[in-house]
Amino acid sequence: MTETSQRHAAILELARLENHVSVEPLAAHFAVSVQTIRKDLNQLCEQRLLTRVHGGATLPSSVENLEYEARRRIAADAKTAIGAAAAALIPNDASLFINIGTTTEAVSQALLDHAGLMIVTNNINVANRMRVYPRFEVIIAGGVVRPSDGGIVGEAAAGFFSQFKVDYAIIGASALDEHGTLLDYDYREVKVAQAIIANARHVILVADHSKFKRSAPVRIASIDQLDTFVTDIAPFPTFREMCVASGIKLVEACAPN
Repeated sequence: MTETSQRHAAILELARLENHVSVEPLAAHFAVSVQTIRKDLNQLCEQRLLTRVHGGATLPSSVENLEYEARRRIAADAKTAIGAAAAALIPNDASLFINIGTTTEAVSQALLDHAGLMIVTNNINVANRMRVYPRFEVIIAGGVVRPSDGGIVGEAAAGFFSQFKVDYAIIGASALDEHGTLLDYDYREVKVAQAIIANARHVILVADHSKFKRSAPVRIASIDQLDTFVTDIAPFPTFREMCVASGIKLVEACAPN
């Protein structure tokens, strides 16, 4: 990744955390000129990843998800750590669902040293990564392919998952609210996620801490429908308490020792 690309990814992460970034603080933070930052922001706005405002930029409307490549770059190290921690919970010779998301894809990457897995997925990127290994059986859902990220969504995909009862489900979410509600943007994707939750013996949510600062309009489930939550670090003590009260195993992949 080039220095400019790394800076763009870092600017997007700061925008995710604060909802707004300003030119002069960014220039000081990255030790570059304000002209360079203005150019960075203009490029990110041209890609519809940010919206330009006087003196800086903000995130786009909460009902618009970030472009796939930008989402994959955001919190990349955290997602890698989460992926490894979640994969460590999956034994060999298990059956599992993996749904749409850049963090669920990080889990699939970390599962490549496993053996004997049956993977049922509506994520074309996951299927493409894992299908080349003979030690895995990969089954992909049918339905509408979302062009932005290769996710397969809709009633047909939801019905497909209802044919199975697997050992584990690896799911993601676009946002988590303070009440422990999992949220997403696309109601068609939510229908599939709900079918995945209903047809797995053990449900694992994978999401980094920035999801607590986001908003999305469609309800997937409540946290008490999960068995395990794997994150980089839980930002609020009250959320840890909520997990304890609901009997959910909380795994913080980047928590200090």
